Amino acid sequence: MAISSLRGIVSSTFRVKSPPFLLTKTINFSTAEEFCTHLLNHPKNPEKTLIRIAAQLDSKCVSEVLHRFCSNEPQLGLRFFIWAGLQPKYRHTQYMYSLACKLLQIRRNPGRIREILECYRVEGYLTNVKLFKVVLNLCREARTADEGLWVLRKMGEFDCRPDSTMYNVVIGLFCEKGDLDMAIGLMREMESCNLCPDMITFMSMLKGFCNVGRLEDACELFKIMKSHGCTPNLVVYSALLDGLCRVGSFEKAMELLGEMEKEGGECSPSVITYTSVVRSLCEHGKSVEALSILDRMEGSKCQPNRVTMSVLIQGLCGEGYPDKAFKLVSDVVARGHVSGSECYSSLVISLLRINRFEEAHKLFKWMLDNAVRPDGLASSILIKDMCLKERFIDAFSLYEDIAKKDTVVTIDSDIFSILLVGLCQQNHEVELAKLASLMVEKGIQINASYVDVIYKHLKGSICMESLAQLCKTRK
Repeated sequence: MAISSLRGIVSSTFRVKSPPFLLTKTINFSTAEEFCTHLLNHPKNPEKTLIRIAAQLDSKCVSEVLHRFCSNEPQLGLRFFIWAGLQPKYRHTQYMYSLACKLLQIRRNPGRIREILECYRVEGYLTNVKLFKVVLNLCREARTADEGLWVLRKMGEFDCRPDSTMYNVVIGLFCEKGDLDMAIGLMREMESCNLCPDMITFMSMLKGFCNVGRLEDACELFKIMKSHGCTPNLVVYSALLDGLCRVGSFEKAMELLGEMEKEGGECSPSVITYTSVVRSLCEHGKSVEALSILDRMEGSKCQPNRVTMSVLIQGLCGEGYPDKAFKLVSDVVARGHVSGSECYSSLVISLLRINRFEEAHKLFKWMLDNAVRPDGLASSILIKDMCLKERFIDAFSLYEDIAKKDTVVTIDSDIFSILLVGLCQQNHEVELAKLASLMVEKGIQINASYVDVIYKHLKGSICMESLAQLCKTRK
């Protein structure tokens, strides 16, 4: 179904409806036992019985009832849940919908939704639009698009008419499912019922088109939104931008980014927006092109953050441009946008990932000599790499250098264990004694998998109180 068919389904009197926000009062009194007793005594048409109970509802009460009936009487539990959602002084939270779907296994047994409505029809239970909204919210939480559509179609038999909110639920489900043709058909159906698609409708459709790679349809829908008075916001722009980047359509992505920058105000790209574009470019092997995004950010008075820099540094190093990564870090740190500690630590890690060990080691030593504090991750990875190369003395020396510079960093306890084992195996008793004492002092425990190796060495070679204490605590 072509997106062009959407042009005629949105009326010129487009309006955006905002959902009301209702406040609920927290109630501490729970009467789950009383509700359960009545449900068991009146399993048919229990709603007439439940309404006679004067006790107030709260989420704890609903949860207890669901737990009671989820195994043996799930349909009774479901009827109670729907009934509770209709009460004027209580409203289900999203968590409660999630709990109900989980306990009653709605996703695994979607037919329970249909069984409930059939029971209502047979018993002549008086339903209303609010009841169907509760049921549709269950379908949304369970991600059962077919059942959601069935419920929407079934409303007419109960003399109920769906509103735009209810259509949005079902349209959203089919967009998530990837059935965009059905979603378009439902949008057309909305228009025939004198209901106008709103921002939620368009947002669901836009994400749906992007997710299945129908970018031309997504761009066309974007134009339709604007031509009918639905002004795209940052979320809408970002969704389309992400879709364009995901499929590698970077020329159109840059055009859209430029439109956002020109639009300004609430549509101005944020650091998250720019970083998302940078990440996509790097993932597609275009890290050098991604450098231009920093210039655009500066022009929009938006500074890069630690994540932006980390993504760019990794991209440049991964594509074989460590020199460009060095220059990038130097420039950004000089401008004061991101700290030297964060940028240079990311560069150390990226160099290690491309097996440029000596350069990473040299950079790390430079950081220590110039009072640039390396982070715990960079320190741990570098020391671990040294241990893997069986350079245990160098690894221990590096840790001492870190300590001497009063640079307090968190190093993974597993790294200490690996270093301790290596010093044991190579019989570096002086360094071993220092490290063992340090670990005892700091309360660092040996990884359980290394205890036997260290213990055997302790018995056959040296006997140091600190090392013995470490092994004793793990034996």
